[in-house]
Formats: sequence, structure tokens, C-alpha cells
Amino acid sequence: MTMYENIAGLRADQRFADTDHWAAHGVQWASGESKRIECLSVVDETHDVKTFTFHCPDYHSLAYEPGQFLTISPVVEGQSVSRCYTLSSTPTRPFTFSITVKRVPGGTVSNWLHDNLRAGDALNASGPAGVFTPVAGPARKMLYLSAGSGVTPVMAMTRAAADLHAELDIVFVHSARTPKDIIFRDELSRLQRSMSHFRTVFFCESKGDEDDWSGPMGRLSLAELKERIPDFMEREVFTCGPKGYMDAVQALLGSAGFDMSHYHQESFDINAEVVEVAAEADAPNQDLGTFTVRLARSGKEFTMTSDQTVLAAAKKAGAVVPSSCSQGVCGTCKTAVLEGSVEMKHNGGIRQREIDKGLRLLCCSRPTSNLVIDL
Repeated sequence: MTMYENIAGLRADQRFADTDHWAAHGVQWASGESKRIECLSVVDETHDVKTFTFHCPDYHSLAYEPGQFLTISPVVEGQSVSRCYTLSSTPTRPFTFSITVKRVPGGTVSNWLHDNLRAGDALNASGPAGVFTPVAGPARKMLYLSAGSGVTPVMAMTRAAADLHAELDIVFVHSARTPKDIIFRDELSRLQRSMSHFRTVFFCESKGDEDDWSGPMGRLSLAELKERIPDFMEREVFTCGPKGYMDAVQALLGSAGFDMSHYHQESFDINAEVVEVAAEADAPNQDLGTFTVRLARSGKEFTMTSDQTVLAAAKKAGAVVPSSCSQGVCGTCKTAVLEGSVEMKHNGGIRQREIDKGLRLLCCSRPTSNLVIDL
């Protein structure tokens, strides 16, 4: 039976949590492949958040799972700088795709995007990656908990569920500074009116200039969670926001005795602009070995020790390796190890089926033998 025949037999809610369904929507970028994408429009969502919509001129549609991210690489002051941004668009509309970016004080890329990127401009991007998607936790009852620009992956999931008419029971809880800081506020309100099993709850720290705001004030608490979502213990939970928010949510659910096997969160702080680091991580407590690494495409060859990551050693040797987070999260440095073996400790940036195909994240892989790498 083919992948398409398998998909045809699935209910809408099953398709929502099926990786083959999303893979069938269009062309998937090869791991680590960089493409040129063109900006089609820029929309102000709030005073410090913009949505940038793109297409890729060399193919018709893009396949990805709701919740995945792109790694974009604009040229800022003459240097290519890479950052990961969640796709806020839905893959059910695959001919264009969007990222929604909050201006971060002092943030190199977020400020450049806000100040410079306009319709008609182009930049390089690496294909969709990430495991914070509905495939991670198939369920029919969902609880989305987000704060600030952490709304983007769960918004993509919500838009996808709406387009599929998936019979999912979704409660969407979002925290913001003021009502005017609620990203996608009007659209979420429209979706609540049109989707029979979709409900929003907005928490605001203050009313700002909306004196008639009647929603809950302050921060999410266990008492509020029990009152507003009494069945939260039965739901699959997806959380995204600043690290402090995600830590607080984990502690809150833990205190309630929530089964954390049904808890999923984005692996990186979406408010932090991660600066790429080529320095080596702490060395494992073992005798160092020295190994030879050959890059199959370029023919470059170098030696390295087992306390170095392959990414750090390759860059030190002058190799050009696509990368972004350097933490085993984004998947940008995903590369095939053609010969030899490595020890890899990742943070969700690669899936088991990719590992089975011989792919590894170079940023968190250390050699255990001589290597030949597909670079």
C-alpha cells in the first residue's frame, strides 16, 4: 500500500497527527539545503511583531508539519547570520509560507528584518525542521499554552486543524503583557466563532489602554487552569514561549501530578536570539582519541580529537557547514555520515527515521572513528 493510499483512509484528526499527510503536500527541502526565498508581504501584527510571507520561486509548494521552523540567513552588515523562526502559516496552504517575528532589543536578525525586509526582497533559508508538531503527541483533546511570540507554532497547528476540519477539542491559552500585545487576537476570535470545539483564554499582565478588558489578569496559575480547563489533565499539552514561561508551566503541571509523557515544549527559547558558537562544548570524561575526517564533496580533510564536535572542528578547518543553534535543536547542520561513527547527544533536532538513514547533527556529534561526511 502506498503512502497516499494510507493517507486516504485516515480521519481528519488522524491526518493532523500523521507525518505522511504533511509530507504529501509538496516538495520537502533536503536536509541542510539552502534555497533562495522571496518576500511577498510584510504585515504588522502588533507594535513590535511583524509577519513576513514568502515563496520559493523554483517550486510550487512546500511540505512541512505545523509547528516546524525555517532557518533564515540574511546578510547583515556584510555577514550571513542564521536564525531559526517558526512557520506561523499552515502547511494546508503550501504555496506561500510565513514567519512571525518579534523585535528583540539588541537582536541582530529580528531588528534587521523589521527595519529592512520588504516585499520583493530575497534571502537564503534552510528547509523546515523541528519535532514540536502534532505528530509528537497524537490526541483528540489538546491544550496549547503559549506566551509572547511563542504563539507561532501553536497558531500554525490551529490554522491547520481549522483547514482540515479536524474534529479536535482544542483549548488555546495565551499570555501577553496587555490585550494589544496578543498576537493574532482577531483571527483567534474568528476561529473560536467558527470552530465548534475550539476555545481561547487570554491572560494579560495589565489592561494597558483597554479599560474595558474583561479577560483574566495576571499570570497562569494552577487555580486558574483548574477553573477554566477542568479537564486539563486529560489533554495533550503543547507549550511554547520564553524559557521562564516554559519552566513555570512545567512546574505548574508537575505540581498537579500531570503525566509529563503527554507534555511537549519547543526546545529553544523563542525570545532569545541564539548566537552561533563554534567553540567546543565541555569534553566528555574519557581518553581523547584523534581521528581523520574527510568531506566527500569538497575533498577537504582534517584531523580532530574526540572532545570536539564535528561542526566545531569542520569550521575550524575552514569548511562551510550550514548551522544555526549549535545545540542539537534546529536541525540545520543535519548531514549524512557516509563512513565511520559518532556519538550524538541531540535535543530534538533529528528524528529516529533520519538517524536510521545515516543522518547526524554535526553540532552535537563527536567522532568515535575516522569519518567521511557528505559535505
